[in-house]
Amino acid sequence: MRSAGALHRLLDVLPVFDGDERVVSRFTLVPGSDFDVDALAALDRSGARLLTWDEARSRAHGLVLTASPKGAIRVLPGPRVLLPHGAGFNKALPDEGSPHLPSGLDPHYLLVDGKPWAALHALAHGDQLDRLAAHCPPAAARATVVGDPTLDRLLASLPRRDDFRAALGTGERRLVVLTSTWGPESLLARRPELPAALTRVLPHDTYQLALVLHPNEHSRLGSYDLTRHLAPALRAGTVLAGPYEEWAALLIACDAVVTDHGSTALYAAALGRPVVGAYDGGDELIPGTPMAALLERAPRLTDPAGLAEALRAASAQDVRKCAHAAFDLPGESLPRLRDELYRLLDLRPRAVPVRPRPLPAPRRAAAPNGPAAYAVRTRVTGRRVAVERFPTDTSLPAHHLAAESPYAGPRETQSAAVLWRRSRPAAGTPHTSTWTAGGWTARMLDELPYCGTAAAILTPERCLLRHRTAGTFRLRVEPHRADGRVMRADPAAVVSAVHSWLGSRPERTAPVTLLCDVGPFSVRAVLEPADDADLDDEL
Repeated sequence: MRSAGALHRLLDVLPVFDGDERVVSRFTLVPGSDFDVDALAALDRSGARLLTWDEARSRAHGLVLTASPKGAIRVLPGPRVLLPHGAGFNKALPDEGSPHLPSGLDPHYLLVDGKPWAALHALAHGDQLDRLAAHCPPAAARATVVGDPTLDRLLASLPRRDDFRAALGTGERRLVVLTSTWGPESLLARRPELPAALTRVLPHDTYQLALVLHPNEHSRLGSYDLTRHLAPALRAGTVLAGPYEEWAALLIACDAVVTDHGSTALYAAALGRPVVGAYDGGDELIPGTPMAALLERAPRLTDPAGLAEALRAASAQDVRKCAHAAFDLPGESLPRLRDELYRLLDLRPRAVPVRPRPLPAPRRAAAPNGPAAYAVRTRVTGRRVAVERFPTDTSLPAHHLAAESPYAGPRETQSAAVLWRRSRPAAGTPHTSTWTAGGWTARMLDELPYCGTAAAILTPERCLLRHRTAGTFRLRVEPHRADGRVMRADPAAVVSAVHSWLGSRPERTAPVTLLCDVGPFSVRAVLEPADDADLDDEL
């Protein structure tokens, strides 16, 4: 392996040896890559065993697997197999190998003294075999089409879509994934402000944003600088996918993809996800490739405010044809690879089924409930209230500022018209001290003169809401039920809706039922006078 990305590809292939104690896997780091920093850490997380480069060169191997043609892999003793790497060969890197040729098909990397160094070149599509034959006939003579193991993991994991969305806290929001390749023409290099800019114009309760970066970008920057560069978007609730497996889980969970010329979007297209292009052009994308065809077909995002319209246009396009030009033999890659690899090992495979390993659920976002403060826009029409929430640095006009205690900063807390706090699980210690809902809401209105409403969120469906002039209420938020599903809005958004309604009504009698439009659906909010039991609930 030369990088974390190459290691991830190898890990997707190794289930071909499941159940076979005769095969022992060892990894080594091929020197010379600019992106090898994270490879050893990724290997350590996998639990696999490592050989030093000197050890790997000094012993014979039954089989040498690699997902990259670059570097000194060709000096390792044993039959060498070059595995699929990415969705096709769509890019040419001007500073590497032969000009204008993709490295995966470039004789500069595939031949030594005019002869192919790989005993087998595994490809994902028949068109790739034709292109390899045109650019490097000797390597094509040892090539075969097996499909794409990573795509097969995605396809096998499709039934877990609801689980993945639940893990991300997506709910009924529209999950939009931004994908960025690596290098100077990538989305992150060309438009580094785009993730944060999108959060400022997309209502938080309607959209969830996620960012998928090429593993080389994780290696180049490191997690510290990466999260620092992306801090405005991450604070606004954007999910940053891990470079192994999690990016694929997000493609399954998502509703649409915004992409540069990186081939990750072809995996999304293979799943039927709408694709919006955000590539500003350059020298890397090779005309006529599946990725070029996908970007020609996809609507283009030129301004963050135009995303909703671009998504509507993308939803009317069927981009699966573009993916069909990159992937052959869906669901068959591991059986075909097993036949080829065991042939090279001169062994008979064990009589056990071989199947892709299902993807694990993504880890929960660092702030699963979203930002700690919002600029809130509301529209009151009788007993119906529409509410939209944005990060506080949005340029859109807002009705009020709402903040979560104790996570919002001092300035936001002191300026907020609405302050809420969520109930927490009981502490597992013998000595505790806990606010009651009545005590905390009264304390906030007493300490913060700009606060008009303080709300204790006790459960997803029940709150205690104290308004500075209207009084103290029990708030019940009824879930929305449709098509056999139960959908819940964030009660903090409903609290903002109720705050706006109370402020707009000269007569504020309770009980009253409001209809609150929050994101893609509406919920009923029942406002009733609070009693002593409501006030005594513990936070």
